[in-house]
Amino acid sequence: MTGAALRGDHHVHSTFSDDAVSSLAENVAAAADAGLTTLRLVDHVRRTTAWVPEYLAAVRALEVPEGLTVLTGVEAKILDASGELDIPALPAGIDRILIADHQFPGSDGPLGPTAVRERIAAGWSPDDVLDQLVSALIATMRRHPGNQLAHCFSILPKIGLAEADLGAERTAAWAAAAADTDTLVEVNEKWGCPGIPQLRALRSAGAEIVASTDSHHASEVGRYSKVTALLSGTEEP
Repeated sequence: MTGAALRGDHHVHSTFSDDAVSSLAENVAAAADAGLTTLRLVDHVRRTTAWVPEYLAAVRALEVPEGLTVLTGVEAKILDASGELDIPALPAGIDRILIADHQFPGSDGPLGPTAVRERIAAGWSPDDVLDQLVSALIATMRRHPGNQLAHCFSILPKIGLAEADLGAERTAAWAAAAADTDTLVEVNEKWGCPGIPQLRALRSAGAEIVASTDSHHASEVGRYSKVTALLSGTEEP
C-alpha cells in the first residue's frame, strides 16, 4: 500500500503559483526522473483568478513521458464555517479542487492564526475551536464532493493546538465524511500531516489516501521522507 502511494505526487506547484519557481514542464520531467506514475499539477487560485484556461492549455500542450499520468488541480482556501471556498468559476478540465486550511474557517470569514490564538487566550474553548474546524472541513467536503484535502490540519500548530487534541470522535467523523464524499486526503511531505491516528481513521473508514510533496521546486517532486514514515506507521505489523 505504501509503495503504491509513493509512486504518485498529487500536489505539485508551478510558476502559475506566485510562490513557486518551476515550470509545468520541469515538474513533469522531475516526476519522470523520480519514477512516478501519477502527477497532479496544482496551483493556487482565488475568486479573482483569471488564468485557469491558460493553465489548462499549458497542461494540454505538455509532452508527457510514457508511463506517467498527469492530472490537474487548483488549490483554494476554505473561507468560512459553511464550507465556502475562495475559488473562481472553473472551466472543464480541472480534475480536483484541493481544499486548503490556509486560514481558520470562521463563522463570518477566514481568521488568521494570530486572531484565533488571541480569541483562545480570551476564553474561546479549544474544544469549540476544534469542533468548528472539523465541522467546516466536513461541510466543505459535502458542499464540494469528489475533491482533495490539502495538508489537512496544518492550521492546528499555527493556532497553538495539535492533531492529538482532535480526539477519536472528531477524527472518525472527519474520516467518514471523506469516504462518503469521494474526497482524496493527501498525506503532505511539507507539513507532515495528517498524522498516523488520522490516517488510520481514514483507512478504517475506506477513504482514499494519496501522497503529496506540496512541491514548489521541481527538485522536491516525488521525494518523500515524512510521508514514507507516516504511511508506514499506518500498516499492520
